[in-house]
Amino acid sequence: MLKKFGKKTILNYRSGQARDHLTRWPGAIETIKQFDRIVTPSKYLVDVFAGFDLKAQVVHNFVETEKYKFRERAPLKPTFLSNRNFESHYNVACILRAFALIQREYSEASLTVAGDGPEREKLKTLASELNLQNVEFLGLVPQDKMPELCDAADILLNSPNIDNMPNSLIEAYAAGLPIVSTNAGGIPYIVRHEETGLLVETNDHEALAREALRLLGDPALAQKIVNAGKRESGKYTWEAVREDWLNLYRGLYRDAAAEDE
Repeated sequence: MLKKFGKKTILNYRSGQARDHLTRWPGAIETIKQFDRIVTPSKYLVDVFAGFDLKAQVVHNFVETEKYKFRERAPLKPTFLSNRNFESHYNVACILRAFALIQREYSEASLTVAGDGPEREKLKTLASELNLQNVEFLGLVPQDKMPELCDAADILLNSPNIDNMPNSLIEAYAAGLPIVSTNAGGIPYIVRHEETGLLVETNDHEALAREALRLLGDPALAQKIVNAGKRESGKYTWEAVREDWLNLYRGLYRDAAAEDE
């Protein structure tokens, strides 16, 4: 079916659940092999595909970083942001449990939770059971409001169990918002521990809280991470990514022309 019209085809695959998908549905591998190019936004997925004898290439997501105001935060305040939808694999509950530990040290700490999904009521119930203070559930936030939300926070918390390349981390880089995250999936490919963020094992709320507190207590480390994140955000602008897309299409055009000769 993919070759029916004699056109070159591209599969743009973005899910952090690739390993599970390819393991559960091996028939999908044969379908994927019919595409002329497999494109993913991260080296993580390139490595996952390689494990199934599939060749993929990276074209990064791009973020309109110019819309995010880079702000110096000196010193950091215990003002936290979570920006993931309420799906079980994003494990926002881990952030709530970590925040409970943070509030033992900083009673004035606040947490803004942006997102929605099937876990909404479960998460609100957990926040109540943990007796969390200064927690605001905003629901879904339009993308054009995200720069304002990032600017209002001082630390981004992120705790998925499965992930690929969340744009929210790039947005945090651009806004000068230091990141504390689990090391799920492709996250270590875009966040380097103690260089551009702090990483912990998945589903470990105690470690997430400990690293957040570490940031608050070590201004030099926080500043180092923020500066490195600002530089890193430059990899994900449209100007940086555009040439990769153009080269991809040029390559397909050359392949098609050679086949027609």
